[in-house]
Amino acid sequence: RVVAAMGGHPADALVQMWACGALYSITAGEGARGEARRQAAVDAGALPLVVAAMGAHPASARLQEEACRALCMITAGEGAQGEARAQAAVDVGALPRIVAAMGAHPADADVQQQACTALCNIAAGADAQAEARRQAAVDALPLVVAAMGAHP
Repeated sequence: RVVAAMGGHPADALVQMWACGALYSITAGEGARGEARRQAAVDAGALPLVVAAMGAHPASARLQEEACRALCMITAGEGAQGEARAQAAVDVGALPRIVAAMGAHPADADVQQQACTALCNIAAGADAQAEARRQAAVDALPLVVAAMGAHP
């Protein structure tokens, strides 16, 4: 239902923000059950909707924060499943949206923190695509360094 709400109300920033928050909460947790919930979110089509929400509402710091939190949690996990979800996030354009969120909200420590954690999960891994994900995230480096300086 969360994914359906996102798809049904793309212009409503509040629906998108709360839906991203719900995705974060639903996909939280460790072990097999947490992994299953994260994979279910991907299978339901959550990733492109989160990325689309970020693109549709770039001025909303709270939406950007919640979207980065959702991306962080959905891409969490070790091993092949987590790596596949990280690659899926890259494939739907998450990295440029995370970079845009950081650039649009440099004074917002919460956006910066959640963006950095999402970048961390997306760039992690030892799979064949991990190096390409890390290279794709290189555009974020100046913003990560700026966030570290601005929010010690």
